[in-house]
Amino acid sequence: MGEATADLIIAGARVHSMVDGDADPSPRSIAIAGGRIIALGKPDEIAEAFGGPSTQVDDASGLTITPGLIDAHLHPIQGVELCQGADLGGVRDLRDLRNALAAEAARVRAGSGGGWVRAWNLDYAVFDGAPLTSRFLDDAVDGLPAMVFFFDFHTAVASTEALRLAGITGTMAFDDTSEVVVDADGVPTGELREDSAYQPVLEVAPKPSRDDTLEAARATFAKMRRSGLTGGTIMDGNSETLDLLQALDSTGMGLPVRIVSAMDIKPSYTAETRAAIKAQVDRGGNRWRGGVIKLYADGVIDTGAGWLYEADADGAGLTGFWPDQADFAATVKEFAEAGFQIATHAIGDRAVGETITAYEAAGPIARTGVPHRIEHLETLQPRDVERLAEAGITASMQLPHMQWRISDGSDEWARRLGPERAARGWAAGSVVRAGAPLALGSDWPIADLDARVGLAWAMLRRAPGDTEGFVYEPEERLSAAQALHGYTRGAALAQGDDDLGIIRAGARADLAVWSADPLGVSGDDLATLPVRATYLDGLRTSHVE
Repeated sequence: MGEATADLIIAGARVHSMVDGDADPSPRSIAIAGGRIIALGKPDEIAEAFGGPSTQVDDASGLTITPGLIDAHLHPIQGVELCQGADLGGVRDLRDLRNALAAEAARVRAGSGGGWVRAWNLDYAVFDGAPLTSRFLDDAVDGLPAMVFFFDFHTAVASTEALRLAGITGTMAFDDTSEVVVDADGVPTGELREDSAYQPVLEVAPKPSRDDTLEAARATFAKMRRSGLTGGTIMDGNSETLDLLQALDSTGMGLPVRIVSAMDIKPSYTAETRAAIKAQVDRGGNRWRGGVIKLYADGVIDTGAGWLYEADADGAGLTGFWPDQADFAATVKEFAEAGFQIATHAIGDRAVGETITAYEAAGPIARTGVPHRIEHLETLQPRDVERLAEAGITASMQLPHMQWRISDGSDEWARRLGPERAARGWAAGSVVRAGAPLALGSDWPIADLDARVGLAWAMLRRAPGDTEGFVYEPEERLSAAQALHGYTRGAALAQGDDDLGIIRAGARADLAVWSADPLGVSGDDLATLPVRATYLDGLRTSHVE
C-alpha cells in the first residue's frame, strides 16, 4: 500500500479528466482523500496503491465520469424575488397573455381578497412590435397592482395601480440609462426599462421572507446537482447575498454546490457604498466566496438598450449604461486595484468593445491572477473577438438564450440588429477558434438551469429534441468536447479556480457520474442523458430520474 490511503475509490469508469492531451478511453479509477483527488489511474494499480481497510469503493463500471459542471452565470437568489407569480413561458399571443394574467388575478383574490399580481418569463414576440403598455395588465387584473417581467428581467410592465403605489407619475432621472417610458403627454405607459426603473415598484410590492428566500435558494442549488452541476457563479449580489450564502453554508450539510458570488456596482453608488463593498473583497466560507464585481456596459438589444457601434433598425442602441464611459473605466480600475475580478454585462458589439478597452487600460488580469470577464457577448465584431484572445479576457456566454430567436429574423433581437449583425450572434465557435477563454452558463432564471440543455444548445444551436428545427449559425456550433470544457475547466478558470473543472491529483473531488459518455452521444440525447451521481468534496449524492 502506498503512502496515502484513500477515503474513497471510484472504480472502473471511463474518465474525461479535462487534462490537456489525456484521451485514455480505458476504464480508470479515481482515489480521493480529504475531499481531494490523490490519483487517477488503472483500477488495479489504484486499488493496490491507495486502498485500505477503511477505503470505500464505489463501483462505476460502465459509467462515465467528468469533472462536476459549473454554471458560469446564474441568479439563484435574485431569482427568488423576481420569479414570483405566473410563469408566462408558454404564452404566445395577447389572448393567451390576458387569460394567464386573469387566472393569476383570480388566484390572488381567492387567496387574500387582494394583493399583488406578479408574472415573469414573457416573450417580447407576444406583442409583435406593438407598444408595451399597462393596458393589457389593467384589463386582466381589474384594479389590482400588478407587474410582469419579460424573460430577460431587463424590462417590466407595471399596472396603473402599481405605478400609483410606487409614486411613478412621469419621467424619472437615473444615474444610468434606465427609463420610465412615457407617452406624448408625459404619462407613464407602464413600460419600465432596466433595474433602476422597476426598483420603485419592487420596493412597494410584497417580498419573500428571509426564511422563504433561504429555502427557495437551497432548493435551486440542490436542483443544480441533478444535471451534473457542482458549482456556479452568481452574477448579481450585495452584502445581503453574501449573508444568505453564509447562512446556507453554516446549516445542515452546508451549501449543496460551490458558489462564487459577484457584487453589483452601479453608477449611483456613493464613495461610502463603494468603500463598504471593497471591505468585503475577501469574504467567503467553506463552499462560497465573493471577490467579484459585476458591472453593466449596456442593457438588452430587444428594447434598444444594447450598445452598438451602429444604430439598430429603430435608430436606438447608441448609448451605454453609464452616462459617462470614463466613469465606467475608472470604476473598473478602482475595483481591480482593490483586488476584485471584474465581470461586465455587455450584450451589444460596442458594449463588448468598450469593455475590452476599459480592461486593457486597467490590466486585463486581476491582481489575483484571474482574467477579467465579459458576460453575454450576444453580437460581436470580428476585431473584438481577436482582442479578447490577445488580452486573455474570458468570454462568458449563455447559448440557450438563442431559444427566443425566430428563424425568419422577425424576433425583436434580430429585427433590430439586421441580418449582418444577427449572423454574428452568440459566436462561441469564433471565440474558441481565436483562442479566447470561453465559459458557459445558463443565466437562470432566464434560461433552463439544466446544464445538459446548455451543453446541447452549444452543440446544436437549435432546440434540443427538435431535429428538424432551424440551426442558427451552424459554423458557430461547438463540439461536445468544447462544450464540456466550457462547462467545466473553462468555467472553473473563469472564476479563478485552478483546482476545479479537472480530474487530477490535487484537484477538488467535485465530479459528475453519467449513465453514458456525454462526448459520445448526440446533442439531442445529451439534453436528457441521466446523471447517476455527483460528488462534492468526495461526498456522493445519488440522482434517480
